[in-house]
Amino acid sequence: MSDQDQGDSGQVPMMQKLLDNPFLLLFIGVASPAVLYLGWGIMEIIMIPAR
Repeated sequence: MSDQDQGDSGQVPMMQKLLDNPFLLLFIGVASPAVLYLGWGIMEIIMIPAR
């Protein structure tokens, strides 16, 4: 029984900390499309040929 107690007292993995934080997930979910669309828009403007 003491073996199980020692195994449960370990640190929480980094990925579990990330997925347990709803505000961080919200930020990532809003920021990643914003950055992608901004980059896409800049690339589209650069690709317009100059007259």
